[in-house]
Amino acid sequence: MTTKFCSFIMILFLASCSIFVSSCKDDDDDHDHDHDHNATFVYHAHIMSPDTTDKNVGDEVSLHVVFEEHNMETVHHVNFRIYEDGNESNEIYNGPSDAHVHMTEKFELKDIITLDVDPHSDWIMEAKVWGETAGDHEVIETKKFHVHP
Repeated sequence: MTTKFCSFIMILFLASCSIFVSSCKDDDDDHDHDHDHNATFVYHAHIMSPDTTDKNVGDEVSLHVVFEEHNMETVHHVNFRIYEDGNESNEIYNGPSDAHVHMTEKFELKDIITLDVDPHSDWIMEAKVWGETAGDHEVIETKKFHVHP
C-alpha cells in the first residue's frame, strides 16, 4: 500500500468516527424538560393574600398568589380571578393578562385592587395553574370572603 492510500484511509476513518461520535451525543445535555412528555408535573396554587376574613367596601386589598411546580419543571399557564359567589360573570379581578407565563419552578402574581363592590356580597378567589394545554395537570385552589358596607 502506498503512503497516500494509507493517509486517505486514515482520514476517512477519522471522519467516520467524528460523525459517529457527534451523532451519539447525549440528548440530555440540551434537553428541554418542557417537551419531556414523561415528566411528572406537580403543580400547586397558593393564595397568600387576601385572606378569608371579612372585608369592607372601598378596602384596598393586596393580592399575592404563588404558582409552583415541585419537580423543577415549568409553570406554563396561570390564572387568578375574583368573582361574585353565584355570579361568575361578575369579576373584579382576572389576571395576568397573558396566562402563558412559562417560568421554571415558580411564578408569583402580585397586585392591588380596591373593593368597589356591593355591600353584603360574597366573593370567590380562584387560583389555577396548568401545563402546556388547557386542563393539562390542572390544579385549582379557591377561597371565599365577605364584603361589608
